[in-house]
Amino acid sequence: MNREEFLKKLSATALLGCTCGLAACSSDSEPTPTVFDFSLDLTQSQNAALNTPGGSVTVDGIIIARLSTTEFAALSRACTHAGTPVNFRFNEKDFLCPNHGSIFSTNGSVVRGPAVSPLRQFNTELNGNLLRVFS
Repeated sequence: MNREEFLKKLSATALLGCTCGLAACSSDSEPTPTVFDFSLDLTQSQNAALNTPGGSVTVDGIIIARLSTTEFAALSRACTHAGTPVNFRFNEKDFLCPNHGSIFSTNGSVVRGPAVSPLRQFNTELNGNLLRVFS
């Protein structure tokens, strides 16, 4: 094998590695929700985390977090930078993207990049044990 053939094979292998790496990153992304109107029964075990301030659950690409005894935040969970799911941080009262470090406020606005676009915010309404999340 001459030098030119070697470099071509090396380039093809490197390109394949990059393509696979990109596919792996995108597999963590979640779809961006469009129109929603659903209710969560806070007495059900899958929603139990929302009974305590600091708890959060994810439903259909929306992360719902309990901020206080009376306040909730509902945001699109996919980071607007690369689509990685964000996580709620109760002590900081924000949402962190673990992939590249973007931080979003509880209303979805960008606090720190690299993300430049806000997370989509959804409305919440608590009525007894039912939490309604709607656009």
